[in-house]
Amino acid sequence: MARPSRVRVVGPLAPHAVGFRQRLQQLGYRSNAASNQLQLMAHVSRWLDVHGLGAEEFTPAGAEEFLAHRRAEGYTLWLSTKAMAPMLDYLRGVGAVPEPALVAPVTEAEQLEEDYRVYLVQERGSAAGTIAGYLHVARLFCAARAVDGELHLDRLHAAEVTEFVLAECASRPVGSAKYIVCGLRSLLRYLYVAGHIDTQFDAAVPTAAGWRAAGLPVAFDRAQVCRLLASCDRRSTFGRRDYAVLVLLARLGLRAGEVAALELADIDWRAGEIVVRGKGRRAERLPLPADVGEALAGWLRRGRPRCEATTVFTRVRAPHRPLTSGGVSNIVRAACVRAGLPAVHAHRLRHTAATEMLRAGASLPEVGQVLRHASVLSTAIYAKVDCDRLGDLALPWPRVTS
Repeated sequence: MARPSRVRVVGPLAPHAVGFRQRLQQLGYRSNAASNQLQLMAHVSRWLDVHGLGAEEFTPAGAEEFLAHRRAEGYTLWLSTKAMAPMLDYLRGVGAVPEPALVAPVTEAEQLEEDYRVYLVQERGSAAGTIAGYLHVARLFCAARAVDGELHLDRLHAAEVTEFVLAECASRPVGSAKYIVCGLRSLLRYLYVAGHIDTQFDAAVPTAAGWRAAGLPVAFDRAQVCRLLASCDRRSTFGRRDYAVLVLLARLGLRAGEVAALELADIDWRAGEIVVRGKGRRAERLPLPADVGEALAGWLRRGRPRCEATTVFTRVRAPHRPLTSGGVSNIVRAACVRAGLPAVHAHRLRHTAATEMLRAGASLPEVGQVLRHASVLSTAIYAKVDCDRLGDLALPWPRVTS
């Protein structure tokens, strides 16, 4: 097994080799992986030395030039900027190499997008996911209006707003169409407040045709949930983590983002409670069932790597960063594949938890409290999943007499 301490770095990056090795150890890199990263640093340092360059001259353009040189020498591994990311992140963090230059907005659309982003962050206090989605809508709208790089917002009419919505939403599902509508209304309000337009056009945005509670929530049955959980090999680190994630989703109905945001300090073992950080930056307490607590304890005691992250769930492989909401959904999809079930999003297990609570005799308000719904209308959709109870409410079919 290669030892990182035996990798010798000479040249401009030599003073940073020890610090980088320690940082790799903190991030959980094993000996072989850390040695590979240090060997890459040694190659970069030799290349800089041969060209008479200092560390402060290793710009993004210089990194691309180095990678081209590395490929030309016949190397087959670590040939991308992604492979160099751990080294570059460390060197930039200590100020050894320059940060990538910020690209200033060039076109009117780019400047508008940047100003709108600042507005969403500073004035509206929007969440990161909302900002990303609304900026995507803004880019679509600007692309539809731009003529020779000019937006001509002073010529905007209500009919053009309606035409944009109809064109964008024609082939989208209801949920995506509603997001386009919400994002466009937000953008139009900003344009009015910022003085880009002198008329409030947000009222001209048509409503996406979709009725609340019109659909039927699709859930796994108990046998399918058991197959999902059984697909996790709890003798392995990955299996313990995935099992704990799936139990949280299926038993408490947490959202993927709420599972990813769960902090170590959010678990009160003595009181048997956890703090869930949900939508609207709300923090609410939920009871911690025994089976959920056992799954979490199994991951924390015999699986979770020691790292700087304060979240409950982290990556198993280095670097041991917090798990993202996308990572939670990937765990669900992978478990579905292993269990021979259709690959679904993590939200399917939220529907499953609600359905199981109703079948166990819980009332709709009680289900809404566990799922932390802000409105009773959000919970009302689950009233349609118990066909046996609905049958008691159905009126008898009238007899037709001849």
